[in-house]
Amino acid sequence: MVKHVILWTLKEEFSPEEKAKIKAGIKEGLEALQGKIPGLIDIKVYTEGLPSSNADLMLDSSFEDEASLKGYAVHPEHVAVADGKVRPYTASRVCLDFQV
Repeated sequence: MVKHVILWTLKEEFSPEEKAKIKAGIKEGLEALQGKIPGLIDIKVYTEGLPSSNADLMLDSSFEDEASLKGYAVHPEHVAVADGKVRPYTASRVCLDFQV
């Protein structure tokens, strides 16, 4: 199994209210991919970090293997969520992919 974990920070220009809506949209969009992408085992977005956090939200996903992760990256439904709900609003992205 392969884990795919991403931490994002949102752009500073957004108000706390806007950030809450953006995070909800990212969570809804990404979690809706469950069952639609071959090899995707589980996908969860966490939007409420503790005050000690220095990221705004986290994606925690699991794939059958590295080939499934590569397929997810280019899958049209994932690309639509990334281009429409994630990339326009994020300032930074940190990713760690690893084998379990």
